Amino acid sequence: MVKYMIQGGVPLRGTVNISGAKNAAVAILPATLLVDGVCHLDNVPDISDVRLLLDILRDMGAKIRRLSPNSLEIDNTHVRNIIAPIELVRRFRASYYLIGAELGRFGSAKVALPGGCNFSDRPIDQHLKGFRSMGAQVDLKNGYVVADAHGHLGGGHIFPDMVSVGATINIIIAAVLAEGTTIIENCAKEPHVVDLASFLNAMGARISGAGTDTIKVRGVRSLHGGSYTIIPDQIEAGTYMAAAAATGGDIQICNIIPRHLECITAKLREMGVKITEFDDTLRVQRTTPLRPTTVKTMVYPGFPTDMQPQIAVCMALARGASLITEGIYDTRFRYTGELNRMGANIQVDSKIAVINGVDGLHGCSVRAFDLRAGAAMVIAGLAASDTTVVEDVHYIERGYEDIVGKLQGLGAMIKRIETPDGRAAQQAG
Repeated sequence: MVKYMIQGGVPLRGTVNISGAKNAAVAILPATLLVDGVCHLDNVPDISDVRLLLDILRDMGAKIRRLSPNSLEIDNTHVRNIIAPIELVRRFRASYYLIGAELGRFGSAKVALPGGCNFSDRPIDQHLKGFRSMGAQVDLKNGYVVADAHGHLGGGHIFPDMVSVGATINIIIAAVLAEGTTIIENCAKEPHVVDLASFLNAMGARISGAGTDTIKVRGVRSLHGGSYTIIPDQIEAGTYMAAAAATGGDIQICNIIPRHLECITAKLREMGVKITEFDDTLRVQRTTPLRPTTVKTMVYPGFPTDMQPQIAVCMALARGASLITEGIYDTRFRYTGELNRMGANIQVDSKIAVINGVDGLHGCSVRAFDLRAGAAMVIAGLAASDTTVVEDVHYIERGYEDIVGKLQGLGAMIKRIETPDGRAAQQAG
C-alpha cells in the first residue's frame, strides 16, 4: 500500500515538464495492433495504465523495446488474437479500445468489461452500437464483450446517441481496416481524438474530419510502420496550473500546447491568476487572493470534467461563493467530502456543488477516490497547513508520471512511502 505524505503551506516555484497525454497514449497503443510493421513512439508517459497495456500487448505476442524512459519501439507483426488476462483488463478503463483494435485486425474480439476509476458506471453501449453498424455481432457474456465481424468489418454510418470520447476513438480504430467508408457523426473533438487520427494517418490510414462533428474513415488494406510523437497531456498541465494557483506559487509549465488549455487558462484568470503564454510554455503566478468563479463541465472545447476536482480546490480557497455544474457524469463529487474534512465548505446537490471559500485548509488523512480526485487531494495537501496523508494513490499513478518527483522539483515537501509490509520503504525528499 503506497501513500503520499505532504507537508503543506509551501508555494510551488520552478519549472515542470509535462509528459505525453495519458488519454492519447492509451488509445494509440491498442491502435498499433492494426500496423503491419514497427511503430516508434515518442513522448509516451510512464504511467501504470500504459504499463498495463504494454503487458497485454506482450501477452499477445508484440515485441516491445524501450529505447528510453518515454520512447518505445513496438512490433505487432506476429501478434495473436488471444483473450487478454482479465486481471489486467479490469484494472483500467481504456482496455475497451482492445475491442475495436482486435475487431479491426482479426475480425473478432473477446475482451473483459473494463475497470478503472469508480466515479461513474460509464457504459460502453455507444461503442457496441458502432461496431454493430459496421456489421459485427456483439454480445455481453459472463463479463466479456464478444464481437464477431464474420471475417471483416464493413463501412457504416454511425450517429452515437451522445458525444462520447471513448466511442469515437473505438469506432475510428475499428474502421481503419474495414471495407468501405465509415462516417461517424456527433463526434468528440478532444485533442486526443485528433492525436489518434494523426497517428493512424501517419501509418497510412485515411481519416478526415478529426476535431469536428463528423469524421470519415476510408478503409485501407493495411497500415505500415513509422514514427510518431504523442501530444502533451492537457490535464496534467492543468493540474499543475491549479496547484500553482492554490499554493500561491510561480511556476513555468513546459512542453505544452497552450491552445489545448484555453478553457482552463480562462477560468484561472477569472480567479485572479496571472498566466503568461509562450510557444510551448505557460508561466502561472498567483500573488493576490483567489476570486470565486462559476464552472460548468462540457465536452471539448468546454471546461473538461477531468479538471473539475482540481479547480474545486482553488474555489475552496477563494474569497466568496463559487459554483460547479457537472455536465458530463452523474457522480463525480465524492471527493468533496474529503475536502470538507480538510476544512472546505462544499455543499453538493446532484450535479451541482456550491463552494464557499475558506481562509485555509488543514491537513488530515484523505483518500483518492479516482485519478483526478486524487490529484485534487494532492493539491489540497500542498495548500493546507500541517501534514496531509493521501491514500489509494494507485489511482493517481494511473495518469500522472512521477508526480512526486515533479512536485519535489517545484519545492513541495512530499514523500511517496510504502506502509510497513516487510519491504523497504521508498522515500524521497
